[in-house]
Amino acid sequence: MKLWNNFELTNPEFLWLLILVPLLAIWYFLVRNKDTATLTMSSTKGFAESSFLVKLKPLLYVLRLLALAALILAMARPRNVEVSKKIKTTSGIDIVMAIDVSASMLAKDLKPNRLEALKDVATYFVTQRPNDRIGIVVYAGESFTQTPITSDKRIVINTIKKLKWGDLDGGTAIGMGLGSAVNRLKDSKAKSKVIILLTDGVNNSGFIDPKTATELAKELNIKVYTIGIGTNGTAQFPVARDVSGRLIFKRQPVEIDENLLKFIANQTDGKYFRATDNEKLASIYDEINKLEKTKIEEFKYYNYQEKYRLLVLLAGMLIVLEMSLKYTIFKSFI
Repeated sequence: MKLWNNFELTNPEFLWLLILVPLLAIWYFLVRNKDTATLTMSSTKGFAESSFLVKLKPLLYVLRLLALAALILAMARPRNVEVSKKIKTTSGIDIVMAIDVSASMLAKDLKPNRLEALKDVATYFVTQRPNDRIGIVVYAGESFTQTPITSDKRIVINTIKKLKWGDLDGGTAIGMGLGSAVNRLKDSKAKSKVIILLTDGVNNSGFIDPKTATELAKELNIKVYTIGIGTNGTAQFPVARDVSGRLIFKRQPVEIDENLLKFIANQTDGKYFRATDNEKLASIYDEINKLEKTKIEEFKYYNYQEKYRLLVLLAGMLIVLEMSLKYTIFKSFI
């Protein structure tokens, strides 16, 4: 039975015996006193000092009751408990985020655009994975490992924040992006290997077939979560630049090869998601975070400090005090 965070009673059932204390007090001060013989005298002046001691005589019984209460509390074995914890990571997860940085990621159906919305969500996702190693692969018409798998989350977050369109050839090479991510994980010693592949289009460039890359991931026991990002219907896409170099946007149909993304996820025991707005994108990464949990062992060490000895000592002192008073000051009244 725990009374406070660090205090408990090992045998709380003995506390029921405390009922005896008030019952014995009632018996002594009400029942027993009525059975005591009385003597009527015309004057008690000669017994003035003695009468004072007689009035204090019940103190002996009070001391005995207090000693009994202390012994009962000692039988309940009160003790302080100090708990220390040690956490051990038993199996980390290696994760590669394969991110589409093609021009279509600047579409404004997510706010302020798809790429910036992804950067916010991906950054938060990384902060929620303190025990895992994470790498970043970017792809458009070609693919590139932006950050190798690392446990340094600052490097990963800085990489994500600096993602931008325009550094790679145009197009969407889903097979290249997936293949590069698989290559990052092929020598991983982690018990669980995961790729989060995000795209907003269809595979239209690159020399690696997405299905071939999928087979490689499957053979290496790499799980792939695929995310199609983009609203249903049409969105504002960048189509050209004006004379000052600013992007010109035009409303066009949103095309995502969902069948391919579902195939990749199903073949690798992953899952396909569709992010149609900022909130849905955030919830997808939150769900992946919950699905892929690092196994952690928690060891607890208990240090007990027994307190019953003090109560036994107190009870002994009260009994000694009672006996001392009984056979000295109150000896003539017993």
